[in-house]
Formats: sequence, structure tokens, C-alpha cells
Amino acid sequence: MHRLAINPKVVVSVLFVVGMFMSILDGTIVNVALPALSRQFNVSGTAIDAVVVGYLVSLAIIIPASGWLGDRLGTKRIFLSALALFTAASALCGVATSLPMLIGFRILQGIGGGALTPVGTAILYRTFPPEERVQVSRILNIPTVFAPASGPVLGGLLIDKLSWHWVFYVNVPIGVTAFLFGLFFLQEYRERAAGSFDLPGFLLAGVGLALTMYALSEGPNYGWTTPSILSSEIIGPALLIAFIFVELRSKHPILDLRLFSNRSFRTCNTLSIFSAAGFLGLLYSTPLFLQEARGVSALTSGLTTFPEAIGVLVSTQIVARLYPYVGPRRLIVTGLISVSILMTAMCLMGQDTSLWLMRALMFLIGAGMAFSFTSVQAASFATISTAQTGQASAIFNAQRQIGASIGVALISTVISAFGMTSLSASGTAVPNFTAYHAAFIASAVLVLLAASIGFTVKDSDAAATMTRRARRSRSENVPIPVQAGD
Repeated sequence: MHRLAINPKVVVSVLFVVGMFMSILDGTIVNVALPALSRQFNVSGTAIDAVVVGYLVSLAIIIPASGWLGDRLGTKRIFLSALALFTAASALCGVATSLPMLIGFRILQGIGGGALTPVGTAILYRTFPPEERVQVSRILNIPTVFAPASGPVLGGLLIDKLSWHWVFYVNVPIGVTAFLFGLFFLQEYRERAAGSFDLPGFLLAGVGLALTMYALSEGPNYGWTTPSILSSEIIGPALLIAFIFVELRSKHPILDLRLFSNRSFRTCNTLSIFSAAGFLGLLYSTPLFLQEARGVSALTSGLTTFPEAIGVLVSTQIVARLYPYVGPRRLIVTGLISVSILMTAMCLMGQDTSLWLMRALMFLIGAGMAFSFTSVQAASFATISTAQTGQASAIFNAQRQIGASIGVALISTVISAFGMTSLSASGTAVPNFTAYHAAFIASAVLVLLAASIGFTVKDSDAAATMTRRARRSRSENVPIPVQAGD
């Protein structure tokens, strides 16, 4: 009896999209359920935040080790183990009968989710050769963009029509199906050069990232000078600095920071931190603006922000065709400058402004971000070898988590500094639109900083990913032309 054969590229693409979508979605969909969870367990809003923070912190702890685990034990084994843990923990979260129990299961969820994305990214880049990396980036965009946008919509529907339990149960049938699919069709890969486990590096990176992420996520809620936040602000970055010194001297580092000597990888990662901060900061402030200032429902809010995902999907098809001819630098800079202008235009939104204007702006912002998303992801790994892919994926995902946390923390602090409400002439509290407009401008500034870094991206470094350009040059037996300034 012959085993059913499926193209490995199809298998990897399906599993990556499903795994990453579930992991990212879980970070946003649960936010919608927090009021219901607060009522269920009879705790205050600040106490229920531990449901989100527990997931975020455990996610940060496991990411640094994910590259080594995949290389040493096998990417298929680790990916499917992470998927199984995430799925089982989702079911356990749904049946939790107390807040401590729910937090404990959320931590297990975070451990599974933290390994899914970097290991899945490594599998994806090892399956597709450099000349197909733009196609890989189109696959990467699906969960990266649709998951954050879908969270509020799907979460609102599940809670309104069913209950908060289904925010977690929704992962179970998807996870089980994906696990069985991967078990039968996913191919195993091990990196034989993987050395011994770097325990000092793991502890420094895991604890340092966890404390830093905790400070960034909870600082706006509790205040940046409260003892727990202040100590995390100091100890977390200090441990990460110590981690850098330790890793650069280690023969078998848990994260190979020497990859930052690769110009394209270094530049694209730095750029990505600021673009992720600006984009995720906007996705954080926009629902607040809609629900707190405009007073619309969670579902209307989700449907108003969702057009950004459609914009990314449409624009990605255009970028994939332009990339081989134009190169990453021009696409990145053009896209990010346009997004910065559009984010500033969000300040036009007032109390009575049509929501269709915001939907149009969100669509265009998504379309502009696709120019950066696709190009950065292709260029980042353009000169990364197969053996380095596991480590590179872990680093890339760690910086993206940090960038997202920085963006949310900064935007939240800006809104708090201006105040979400102000007093009218009659002394009644009214929404303070200035606070949200300042948040939109702050996101625009972060994206503009990313655009300025984009000018230093070299198209020549990404030549292997510019398929048509490379083929044309080979057929003519001439060197790949490099534009002035490359």
C-alpha cells in the first residue's frame, strides 16, 4: 500500500499558517474575553491581566531555546510537540474553574506557542530555496496580518453567541487536525552541527526577555515607577546585556548573535523592531479609540480595523511581482513612508467622522505595510545558510515580540499621559480625542524611523531572492546589475 504523497512545500505552508495563526490569534482574541473572565472569577481588571501576561512571559522564555531544540531534536518533533501542547493547553483553559488554574494553563499555552512560530519559520525557509523567498513571505503574511485583525471579530462573536470558554475551545479541532496532518506528511530535519545546550544563555535570555516583556506590557497599567515594574525594567535589560557578552564568548550559544554580522539580517531585524512597534501600536490604539471614544461595539470595532488585513492580502500580490525588478529597499522605504503619512491622517477622525474613512485608511495602511512585510522577510534570510536558519528564525521572532511590546507600551503610555477623558465646560467627562491622535502620531513616528533604516538596505545583498533579475543576468551571462547606492 503506497503512502499518499503531498508536495513538501504544500505540507509546510499549511502547517506553518495554521500553527502561527493559532499562536498569534491567541494573543489578541483573549483580550476580548477579559471582561467576561473578570466577571466569571469575580476579580478586578488588573488581576485578570495575569491571563495575558502569563501567556506573554512564557512565550518569551521559550523562544530563545526553540532554534536549538529544533536543530538538535528535529524540527518535526519539536513543531508537533509544541502544537500538541498548545492544543491540549487550550482545551484545559476552556475547562478551568479558577483564575490560578487558568493562568497555569495559559503559561503552558505560551510555551507551546513560543516554539511554534520560530520552528515553523525555520521549516518554511529550509523548504523553499532563496529564489522562492518572496513566495515564502507571502505565506508569512497570512497569519501575521490576519490573526491580529481577526481576534477582535472572532472573539466578539464567540463570546456574544456562545461563551468565553469557546475562545479557547476554538483551537482544539484545528490543532488536532493540523497535528495529524503533520504527523503523516511533515518531513524531519536535524542540524547535526547543533552543540550542547547552553544553560547560562537560556536562563539569561529567558528570564531577561520575560522580565522585559512583563515591564513593557504592565508598565502602562501599574505605573512605570511601581516596585515590580521598576525592578523588571532594570533587571530584565541588565540580564539581556549580560546575555550578549556570554553568548559572544560561547562555542555553542543558545542564540547565535554572530548572525548580526550579516549586514542584511542585521539591518532588516533593526528595521522590523520599529515597524512592528508602530504597526502593532496602531492596532492597539485603534480599537480603544473606537470603543472608548466613539462608543461603538467590539464587533463594529473589529470590522472597522479588519480592512488592514485585506489591504495586506491585496498588496502582497502586487509586491511579489514588483520585488524581482525593484528590489527590497525601494519597496520598504516607499511602503513605510506612505504608512507614516496615512497614520498621521488618522488624526482626521473625530466624534462624528464616518467610520468608512477609517476603514479606507486602515485598508491603505495594510497595503503599505505589505511592501515592508514581504520585502523585509525575504531580504532578512536572503544570505542565511540552511544550517543557520533555526537560529535566525528564533532571533527574528524574538525581536518581533520585543518590537510589538515596545509599540503597545509606548502607545499606551502616550494615551495615559494625555488622559482618555477630559472635562467639558459643564464639568462632565468627555472622550479626549487628543490622546488618541497623539497615539496615532507616535505610531507614525515609529514607522518613519523604520523607513529611515530602510534606506540602508542593500538590494545587492538580496540578489538571490530577486528571481527574474537573477535569471535574466544568468541567461545573458552578465553580472547582476547593481543600482547606484546599492
